[in-house]
This record gives sequence, C-alpha cells and structure tokens, in this order.
Amino acid sequence: MKMSLSLWWLFNFYLRPIVKWFLRKTTGLCELQRICYGEVSGTPRIKGVEHSLTMSKSHQIKQLLQHLNDIADNKRFIGANQREIVRGAVSTVLLVKKISPKVHYQFVSSFGKCVEQIWGYRQLVSQVEELRTIAYDGDNIEHENKLYELWEKLMPNEKLEGRITKQWQDIGFQGEDPKTDFRGMGLLGLENLLFFASEHQNPAQHVLSHSHHPVYGYCFAIVGINLTSLAWILLKDGSAKTYVYNTSGSVPSIRHFHQFYSFLFYEFDRFWLHCKPKDIMEFSTIKNRFESNLRISLQDPNSSYRIGVTVDNV
Repeated sequence: MKMSLSLWWLFNFYLRPIVKWFLRKTTGLCELQRICYGEVSGTPRIKGVEHSLTMSKSHQIKQLLQHLNDIADNKRFIGANQREIVRGAVSTVLLVKKISPKVHYQFVSSFGKCVEQIWGYRQLVSQVEELRTIAYDGDNIEHENKLYELWEKLMPNEKLEGRITKQWQDIGFQGEDPKTDFRGMGLLGLENLLFFASEHQNPAQHVLSHSHHPVYGYCFAIVGINLTSLAWILLKDGSAKTYVYNTSGSVPSIRHFHQFYSFLFYEFDRFWLHCKPKDIMEFSTIKNRFESNLRISLQDPNSSYRIGVTVDNV
C-alpha cells in the first residue's frame, strides 16, 4: 500500500508535469483540450476535466476552484448567475492556458458543459444534505400532505382510516405513526419514497407487492429509508457521479438524486429476491453485498441505468 502511494505521489508531482509539457509541445494542446477533444461526453470527459483542474498547480486555477466551490456549497449556481459563472470560468481557463476561443470554439462549449456538471454535482450534495437535515414535523401541513399522498400513490384502492393507524404497516412503516421512522434521513426519506411512488408508479407497485411476499417479504418504507441513506452516502463520496454525469444534460438537480434513488430501490428489490433470504435478519448482509456490487458497477464510466419492470415469479 505504501509503495503504491509513493509511486502515485512520484508520478503526480514529478513525472506528470513532464508528460503534460511534452504532450503540449507535440500536440499544441493543453491537457484540458486533449480531454475535451479526446474523451467521449459524459462521465469520462467530465471526470477527466475534474481531475485535471484539481491537479493544476496554477495559482489562478486554484483560486477559480475555490470560488466555484464556495458558490456551489452555498447553492448559488443557478439561473442567470450560473450562466455568468460558467462564462467567467471558461474565460479564466482560456486566459491561463492561452487558448484562442475563435480557433477552439468546440473546447469552449465542451469545457463549459463540464463546469456545469462538476459544480452542479457539488451543489446537489448541498441541496440533498439540506433536505436530509429537515426533520419530519407532524404539525407541518406540507409534510403531512406528502405523507398522505404517499399512501394514495401506493394504496390507491384502499382508504386510510385515520392519521394514526396500523394501516401504515401495509406500506412498510414500523408502527401506527410513520413520522418516527423518518428520523435518520429526515424529510429526504419521505421525498424519495414519494418520488418513486409518483414518478415510477408501476415499478413502485411492483416492488410493494414483493414486499408482501409470505417468505421473502420486507418492510417497504423502512427498506426505502435505508436506501435513502445508501444513495446519500454514494452521492456524498462521489460514487454517484457516474450516474449523474451520464444522465444530466446540464446542471444536475434534486430530481437526478430522486431518480438515482428510484433505480436503487428497484434494483435492490430484484437483488433481494434473487438472494432468497431466510428472513429479514439477513437484510444487513444482503444490503452490504448489494452496495459492493453497485460500487463496482459505478466504477465503469460508461455504465447506464434505467428502471424496467419485468414479470417475476416469486
């Protein structure tokens, strides 16, 4: 391990600048240009640009990154402000790297898109964390309405008898009052469940039916909240970049996180059934295996993800 770190340090601080200088002289292009022209759009190009900017020793580039990070962390990378910020970032790089925008107009467009994605993702992390820290409030009408809507989307043919009722267990909550189950993930857990049930109603119904299986059944809502935690971890540590960069055309939004969550829920259900657990006590083991497989999949920059309902005989 120490040997690997030593080699990585040696390459990045001594050999990498030499290689960059040689390629600049022989191709007439800086590293950012070579990435934008040579890598396919999506994750390969965006991660390449991200790495190149992070490793830059230019004082101006470092200042630019600090500026962009501050904007994204404070959720100001939006609307007209976002467009102006992207233009400024592109102009700074053109100046530092001595790139002619008239000659390399394609670079201007490609690099600008990468800036949108990279700092849009960072902003998304802040947006999701803000939602996660909002506690479910039973006195908040908006929160309560979302909870009722979740029931209506998942159980359209069954009337809810009251606010406090054992019926909530039919969609996988632990007791008679669901609000106590949202503590770990706050309002984010409810927003995720509601998005899955609303935007992917057929797949959500499909998964809910599996959760009622007499042998392989599980608590739909509780598992869903656990998967919110997993989706949040993958977003925060950067693993989810593969999904977001390959699916968002410009600045990622909270919708992209909800879509990622919905994909995880649908795929976890399939994996759970495939594992044929003896009982719910195997949840942690199976969830860990699922996460491990998912992380391997997300390491492939060309991975694509979609929800497709299949007919399962369980």
